[in-house]
Amino acid sequence: MSAQKYTILQICIISLLAFLLGTKAVLRHPDWFNGETHNDRLRVNLGRDQISTEPAERFITLGSATSTEDSGFLNYVLPIFRAATGLDVHVEAVGSDRALAMAARGGVDAVLVHDLVGEDNLVADGYGVDRRDVMHNDFVIVGPSYDPAGIRGRRDALTAFALIAENGDPFVSRGDGGGTYAMERRLWRSARIEPEGHAWYRKLDKGVGATLNFAAAVNAYTLVDRATWENFKDRQSLEILTEGDPVLFNLYGSILVNPAKWPDVKFNAAKKWQQWLTSRAGLDAITSYRIGGQELFFPTR
Repeated sequence: MSAQKYTILQICIISLLAFLLGTKAVLRHPDWFNGETHNDRLRVNLGRDQISTEPAERFITLGSATSTEDSGFLNYVLPIFRAATGLDVHVEAVGSDRALAMAARGGVDAVLVHDLVGEDNLVADGYGVDRRDVMHNDFVIVGPSYDPAGIRGRRDALTAFALIAENGDPFVSRGDGGGTYAMERRLWRSARIEPEGHAWYRKLDKGVGATLNFAAAVNAYTLVDRATWENFKDRQSLEILTEGDPVLFNLYGSILVNPAKWPDVKFNAAKKWQQWLTSRAGLDAITSYRIGGQELFFPTR
């Protein structure tokens, strides 16, 4: 066989080996080949020396209540933040309790939720730091326009819940542990009513948007934050029937995940988000989000 044939054969063998090694690398380390945004930390070992490069963090992951997404608030605010900082925010809108659980596991970089008891527990347990009040609105009780329980115009939320239970009218609960569900449970307890197990009470384990859709379809009562209600399009026969009770106050807080517990969280980038959100620019963005000219979130100054 000629020297030229040996050379061609050698080239083929080398190419095959390179292909096999490359395939193995892709299967074992797919994150190496997904572009800069997926390589938050790249480490190269050379003998005993380790070279570490930390490219600019291009996004953070935010655990959020579903109401901030279903109300349209985050879709409005995040592009303003991105334009101001160049930092993107990936949202996990899973409900307040699940967002807090993700934070406790280091699965997100920050949270924006409305469950003060859960928020305080996250900080007390050492998994969250620098909790800040951000904004507030209120909850309302909505139901069918013909209002079989007779709660229309009542300011007392506990009386409204008691009348719904006494009359046995359908009530749809999120049942997912989110901030709205936590408020609902507090109202039932305060009214000394246990709705679980009654035919008129239906738990969905869904977000606020899905719960509203179901309530509209079956003409049921439900509890919802005002911002999501204003953004809800398919109301059918549902109307706001009870509102204005101070107990329906709805406070949102921001918390950073503690890097001492989870060193891989993007703490500095998350801090930029929180500082912006509670700065004059962030507060202006909050107040400028409106539906039909109505302000839906009010900064807690």
